[in-house]
Amino acid sequence: MDLTSQNKQWLLDKLGPSDDLEHRTMKSPHMSLELLFITNICDSVVIREEIIQPFFQMHNEIDFENYLLSFPGCDRPASNVDSLNKIMSGFVAILFQDHILLFQAAQIKAAALSDAQVEATIQGPQTAFSEHIDTNLNLIRFRYKNSSLRVESREIGRLSRSKLCLLYDDMNVDHEVLDQLKKKLDHIKVDNLQSVTELHQLLTKQKYTLFPTFINTERPDRAILNISQGKIIIMLEGTPFVLILPAVFFDFYSAMDDNYQLSLVGYFLQCLRYVALFLSLVLPAAYVALTAYNPEIFRVQLALSIAGSRASVPYPAYVEVLLMLGLMELLLEASIRLPKSVGSTATTVGGLILGQAATSAGLISNIMIIIVSTVAISNFVVPVNSMSFAMRIMKYPLVLLASMLGITGLVLGLIGMISYLTNLRSFGVPYLRIFFYRK
Repeated sequence: MDLTSQNKQWLLDKLGPSDDLEHRTMKSPHMSLELLFITNICDSVVIREEIIQPFFQMHNEIDFENYLLSFPGCDRPASNVDSLNKIMSGFVAILFQDHILLFQAAQIKAAALSDAQVEATIQGPQTAFSEHIDTNLNLIRFRYKNSSLRVESREIGRLSRSKLCLLYDDMNVDHEVLDQLKKKLDHIKVDNLQSVTELHQLLTKQKYTLFPTFINTERPDRAILNISQGKIIIMLEGTPFVLILPAVFFDFYSAMDDNYQLSLVGYFLQCLRYVALFLSLVLPAAYVALTAYNPEIFRVQLALSIAGSRASVPYPAYVEVLLMLGLMELLLEASIRLPKSVGSTATTVGGLILGQAATSAGLISNIMIIIVSTVAISNFVVPVNSMSFAMRIMKYPLVLLASMLGITGLVLGLIGMISYLTNLRSFGVPYLRIFFYRK
């Protein structure tokens, strides 16, 4: 085996197998060579016009090589590692009989990208994924230039025939989880698949589960961070969101800002989110339990203040809580469905007028307004939207238990929820596992 063949085999071993790795042999009456490049980060027009067409027009290898070397981005590699790094950056490796040239053909698809709308950050990258899967692969490839990154493509959906890609780092991924995921994807039989959320439901055993076991994100930096931690990314054509798996509970309360801020600031923000989680879950149920069943827990002054505030309210505390939580959910839903130009204004004005009018009419207490506002704000602190929805729903069973058993019901509800989470798994990984998942 000559030196070029050894170099080629070394590159193929490092880069493959990956579905976006192109290894093509070209032959003309005068010469032959091989091209090696990654399709998602190279410009196919440049390759066709600057390499392939001149190849078939020239009559000897020396002229073709001199022609290629006249381009500013074309050079001979210093070593195999240099070749590998440049291929991962968008160069095309041109393999002649006894040497290699690297041709610059990188394509960065950033023009049509928009900023993140659901997971915005103050610092750090602002770009979000797009609905075009090749653009998303391009984003990942340019930000994660490790040769062990693998891309596997397949079609899913009998009618939609949507393109689906699995991305993972072959050196870090848990291959048992990967094999398990591939088997589940093979067994999915649907006509149409247009969202990764639908795919999430199809990959989950429990049909009526409330807590998400995969992270749904629009941020390329979050996807890259999780690839480096050994997780798997699922991309689907036609959606700007990707799935990350396996995922543990604490992943849903980690924002990318935690990594971009100073460490103490990051810890403070994380603690703030868990305080918000506690408030949004417990506060409505605790209000019902403490006002209706266990007022002796309050100090006398506070108990009298709450009793005075509720003096004009004609129904029990749990009805008051459910009424206000229901109105809050309606306002949140309306803010999503209304046009953006009027949505925030309409819901803010509606909430203020509704709250003031209900308090003046004696239908709810002033303290209830404070509690509902705190719960609404706390719900928006969750960085991942799917977990925010789960926590919005979870507080209702706790209110129900508190209305029946008081503080005992609230404690039993929390114990039951933690027990359920303890038994939950995300592709075999315990859901309450602390810290990021690693192999």
